Amino acid sequence: MELIAKIQTIAQQAKESTAQLVRLITPQKNNIISAWAVALAEHRNTIKEVNAGDVRRAGELGYAKALIDRLTLSDKVIDGMIKGLQEVVALNDPIGEVIESAVRPNGLIIEKLRVAIGVVAIIYESRPNVTVDAASLCFKTSNAVILRGGKESLATNICLVDILQKSGAAHGLPANAVQLIATPEHEAVNILIKQSDYLDLVIPRGGEKLIRAVTENSYVPVIKHYKGNCHIYVEGSAAYEEVERIIVNAKCQRPGVCNAVEKIIFNQNAAQYLPRIAQALAAKGVRVKADQYGQDLYPQAELASENDWYEEYLDLIIAFKMVNSVAEAIAHINKYGSHHSDAILTKDENSIGKFFQEVDSAVVYANASTRFTDGNEFGLGAEIGISTDKIQARGPMGLKELTTYKYQVRGEGQVRS
Repeated sequence: MELIAKIQTIAQQAKESTAQLVRLITPQKNNIISAWAVALAEHRNTIKEVNAGDVRRAGELGYAKALIDRLTLSDKVIDGMIKGLQEVVALNDPIGEVIESAVRPNGLIIEKLRVAIGVVAIIYESRPNVTVDAASLCFKTSNAVILRGGKESLATNICLVDILQKSGAAHGLPANAVQLIATPEHEAVNILIKQSDYLDLVIPRGGEKLIRAVTENSYVPVIKHYKGNCHIYVEGSAAYEEVERIIVNAKCQRPGVCNAVEKIIFNQNAAQYLPRIAQALAAKGVRVKADQYGQDLYPQAELASENDWYEEYLDLIIAFKMVNSVAEAIAHINKYGSHHSDAILTKDENSIGKFFQEVDSAVVYANASTRFTDGNEFGLGAEIGISTDKIQARGPMGLKELTTYKYQVRGEGQVRS
């Protein structure tokens, strides 16, 4: 009962803070976010020290290498967080933007305006940089945010939110606009997602277990940020040097993230590329799996199982598949993929057109790495994450995706006949 009361209080306080948030003008919001960037830089050593404790405990508990990678706040990651805040400041504030307007025959002026959603709860695993990204995007769009990170990053998240709250308060941040569920109990999530009197949106980021638990039990609308079982399809018309460069980047540049490629599909006309790509990846420490055709071409590969085609490895592991056509590749991606990010490497414009039209994913690429699926790379500044849903937000979720709209109608005494 104590935990329920605590979370209800947090949710209620967040709702109450929205009355102050909607009154803030853009320069006030930008001033607070700028203060956050300065505070992160000033407290860099403290952040790293606290985070090192979380990383050490995660290692002692045997957490996966990919999770520890996402948990670690290096100087480079902290610099990225600071840069992300500065970029959010520079972005246009979507609140109050007129999306559409019309004058009716009776003289009524009808405008459709962007407004804040209200209270957003974000539930995520490992990545403590999400704490800062989410806070900045929600605040810039005049939303209150309740953050619930994983227990493995609890100390880091407490540290980060404390910095945001204190530095923000000194520059006019409304009390309780940014809050953290600072408890490791799993039941906290189940309680939070039932606060329909106070919450307007829940955004879960993480693995299948977390996503399923939230979507099946939430009393509040959900936008899912699910796994990235990303594919690259290769045709023989693509230059080998470009194919190798893109695939090695997409798999090896940072294998523990959701936009890293997990499957390579080769057209038969690109079969000669398969063993060379396998060797290039193996030289980078990648464990190669393949279907029977791929294994015949590269005997060192492990034989892939049916479950492999659904798997998000988040590691230096990849699986190869051989097909006879772009249509067969598309069918495979739509069946086994996670509708996140998928690419085609080819010089055939007909294949590109068909791939773009028929692959049912949030982001589709031609002749580029899947690693570009990122709010910053898309010019959105920081991001909440990559939505794999189709309603409200799809793909990198930035400022506009954290808004809804309302109609504003002006009249001069009109009445309906």
